[in-house]
Amino acid sequence: MSKVVQIGNRVIGGGNPILIQSMTNTKTENVSATVDQINRLAAAGCDIIRCAVPTMEAAIALKEIKKQVSIPVVADIHFDYRLAIAAMENGADKIRINPGNIGNAKRVKAVVNVAKEHNIPIRVGVNSGSLEKNLVEKYHGVTAEGIVESALDKVKLIEDMGYDNLVISIKSSDVMMCVKAHELIAKETEHPLHVGITESGTIISGNIKSSIGLGLILHQGIGDTIRVSLTGDPLEEIKSAKLILRTLGLRKGGIEVVSCPTCGRTQIDLIGLANKVENMVADIPLDIKVAVMGCVVNGPGEAKEADIGIAGGIGEGLLIKHGEIIKKVPESELLETLRNELLNWKKD
Repeated sequence: MSKVVQIGNRVIGGGNPILIQSMTNTKTENVSATVDQINRLAAAGCDIIRCAVPTMEAAIALKEIKKQVSIPVVADIHFDYRLAIAAMENGADKIRINPGNIGNAKRVKAVVNVAKEHNIPIRVGVNSGSLEKNLVEKYHGVTAEGIVESALDKVKLIEDMGYDNLVISIKSSDVMMCVKAHELIAKETEHPLHVGITESGTIISGNIKSSIGLGLILHQGIGDTIRVSLTGDPLEEIKSAKLILRTLGLRKGGIEVVSCPTCGRTQIDLIGLANKVENMVADIPLDIKVAVMGCVVNGPGEAKEADIGIAGGIGEGLLIKHGEIIKKVPESELLETLRNELLNWKKD
């Protein structure tokens, strides 16, 4: 089991619940836009947020951002060690660095000294795309073993400087390489692991690759925080991460929507209805299963494993509880009827 690390007002590792991360895509220097996005992500279920800090202005902006958000803020630093120091001095709850691109040991030590002074965790990040040349040559290409060796080298560098408040992140866009790397590193370290498939792609390909990769890793008991990296609105990352954790039985709460595939018997806009239901239930704090069915013939039977469901027909729809029809309503009132039932939900 990994050791516990405190990140702002949250803890990871040590068997604590796996936390969901995302990253803002606003300019961090734009405080109002960044705060607005962070607060929307937090409302959707984001536990920890990372912000890019490419400039000194961005590092200074963290001070004001921190005053207006409720979740821990991680500063993402590349190349300039002074930005890491400034980010911590302006309230970053954690910093993400790759010691390999920060510069010489003296500069890394300067960062570590400030982190130690404020007891701020350092996330040591290694990406397969920037693996050191000597490790590529040693392992005859980019490999899981090379990624792990690179990460552990950087961890040792910081540990030798007298600091071990660390989180490790090893990422690759190659799903199975990423899985293997996590299996290897989990045997070698007790530091918490932040897990994700990097550069996974757009909503469809990114979700599939992330679901497979994270599923294989998390199911083995490996991983303490996750990010589903998608090319799109960060809100989609939170939805996907929550669903992955719920599917694996690693998180409870939130309504699970199940819906049948469309077929020739479907007499309503099932795709549109299912999407409306999914959006509608996002803010209802129930731990139940809701079924959306496309026909009144098989709908009740297929929905019996759900706590509640709806099935649509021409001009009318059914409200179903545990496979039993409890109400018939006009099609136009189906969505509102379901919402009212959920808002007044009492377990039978």
